[in-house]
Amino acid sequence: MTSAVPWVEDMNRSLEAVDPDICDIIEREKQRQRNSLCLIASENFTSQAVLDALGSVMSNKYSEGYPGARYYGGNEFIDAAETLCQKRALDLFKLDPDMWGVNVQPLSGSPANFHVYTALLKPHDRILGLDLPHGGHLSHGYQTPTKKISAVSTYFETFGYQCNLDTGTIDYDSMATLADRIRPDLLVAGASAYARHYDYARMREVADSSGSILLSDMAHISGLVAAGIGPSPFEHSDVVTTTTHKTLRGPRGAMIFYRKGVRHAGKKGKPDKMYDFQEKIDFAVFPGCQGGPHNHTITALATALKQAALPAFTEYQQQVVANSQAMAEGLKKRGYTLVSGGTDNHLVLIDVKGSKGVDGARAEAVMERAGISLNKNTIPTDTSALVPSGLRVGAPSLTSRGFKTGDFDTVAEFLHRGVSLTVDIKKKMGKAGGKIASFKAGLGEYKAETDALKADVAAFCQEFPVLGYDASTMKYPE
Repeated sequence: MTSAVPWVEDMNRSLEAVDPDICDIIEREKQRQRNSLCLIASENFTSQAVLDALGSVMSNKYSEGYPGARYYGGNEFIDAAETLCQKRALDLFKLDPDMWGVNVQPLSGSPANFHVYTALLKPHDRILGLDLPHGGHLSHGYQTPTKKISAVSTYFETFGYQCNLDTGTIDYDSMATLADRIRPDLLVAGASAYARHYDYARMREVADSSGSILLSDMAHISGLVAAGIGPSPFEHSDVVTTTTHKTLRGPRGAMIFYRKGVRHAGKKGKPDKMYDFQEKIDFAVFPGCQGGPHNHTITALATALKQAALPAFTEYQQQVVANSQAMAEGLKKRGYTLVSGGTDNHLVLIDVKGSKGVDGARAEAVMERAGISLNKNTIPTDTSALVPSGLRVGAPSLTSRGFKTGDFDTVAEFLHRGVSLTVDIKKKMGKAGGKIASFKAGLGEYKAETDALKADVAAFCQEFPVLGYDASTMKYPE
């Protein structure tokens, strides 16, 4: 028998043995996740099964190309995992494989959208999406009068439709007028901070009238769509993109669904016009924009899609919406104004400045110190994204931990305490906290106040289970 090879022995040692510093950081992150209220609408806790697949040997393989057509050898089981992932994706959303295809290789949502643009558009073609301050997303394009913020706006001409300032909901009539004037090549139905359902049928009408491709970005709501909650974008869209780690509760990745088959029926004896998106989108993903896919993520996504097809997942999504609405009601009864007046989905957008006279950036900073993670967010009347008027809060993560509607009323009370503390600290700081940087720098003087709220938050959160690991093994449980 040959003698032991040093590096082979090292390769089979545990993380704790090899890198205690990183191991300790992970343990601290477990503690943070257990003891804090995660209200970031774009986050979720995935399952132990998904984490097992994500940290598997599937990470070792390089596999440029697609199943059955790889640049490298040795992809028999990689092909099997990716093919199964594609099948489960189509099955979950009840899509006919003769009418729809799916690419599961995009690394995240913004690249997935960019893949579609580069596949179906020419440089400087026009894109019309929801304006960022009105709830849109950077990957749909955004620019100020002096700077193109998103790379999408650098390579394409981007325009924004908006919400009605009185109702906080999308103004479809104004959108149709704008689309008729600018004639976008691609129209985007999708948002990052919009608490209402999209009218996909109306979006289709606008797209047809302006001669646009309709791309629906369901990144935030894909779990709800999978569970049959609210309208589905598939009936009316040409392309549907989504991330996989938000309401879908999978690993951090993305998917692009594209139409196949007849696009327009032929007239006067002419042949039907067919969709040609599959070849274009697949080519844009690889080799156009990416190299080898992340096979461990695709494998873990296949597992997440299997779990999303179970009845328990539908029950979970129903609870997400119920919890989001309970949080909305809890905030309203505590005197908060909500953009659009409430919610139909997993998130709530709070006009905290209009309600309590303090901006979202300061409230976010205070609550971060108190164990409440959320994000500052623009509302439709805002002009500054750095010091906006709003807070965006979501229900998916805490619902995954077992929170119910009554618990979300308690969450609303914690939010109210956090905002009230922010108002009090801002008043005490006076001119010294006039700028957001100086306000954040001065928060150390109010550690006792934020720590008191943090202790109450932690005690409440510890009543609920953790996900993906055994709480009894935590190095820092309290």
